[in-house]
Amino acid sequence: MQLFYNPNINETQTSFVFDKDESKHIVKVLRKKESDILHVTNGLGFLFTTEITIASDTKCTVKIISFEKQETPKFHLHLAVAPTKMNERYEWFLEKATEIGIQEITPIICDHSERKIIKTDRFQKILESAMKQSLHYYLPKLNEPTAFNDFIKTKKQGQLFIAHCEETKKKSLKNELKANEDITILIGPEGDFSVKEIQQAIDNKFIPVSLGATRLRTETAAIVACHSVIFYNE
Repeated sequence: MQLFYNPNINETQTSFVFDKDESKHIVKVLRKKESDILHVTNGLGFLFTTEITIASDTKCTVKIISFEKQETPKFHLHLAVAPTKMNERYEWFLEKATEIGIQEITPIICDHSERKIIKTDRFQKILESAMKQSLHYYLPKLNEPTAFNDFIKTKKQGQLFIAHCEETKKKSLKNELKANEDITILIGPEGDFSVKEIQQAIDNKFIPVSLGATRLRTETAAIVACHSVIFYNE
């Protein structure tokens, strides 16, 4: 199944018109024609089955035949991950985490962050593409970059974890997870969290955890954390 994404389609409509760029892609590139079936999601859990009624490359119009809504996950996974020095590594994390099933992502700016200016427009497109490719109907929420200090003060619900590499007392993430509970995990930059940041997180009820015996890159640690939570909750 080929999945299309448009945030404006909803269950109250009987027909829908794609914008000019998407219409051109559907009609000119994919060579879709009238009566062809398109599957569309709005990223909010809905899958719409539609039929092309007007195969225009400027205003491709479809009628909505049916729709279904995917069950909302019983838990909410939020990863707060420091931007990587090489932007493509963070983009890889976004793509793979979306495929696995993450719900929310926040880039956090830390003491040791080498990249502090983030443009989220491209990140958003990567999330949309990965959602379509993996046939998910929920688009992960991408928040604006947030300072570490500000972020930890706002997260007070669910399980709270900080994964770091300091040789201090930590628990194993896999042993701390609880099924069907909201989870927030902090993943630091290449230089790890500072000692001060780790203590600040602990003071704000975050539990220090280990993701395994080896030292992981930022993007790898984020994927390991993401998969661990999703797999545990299956």
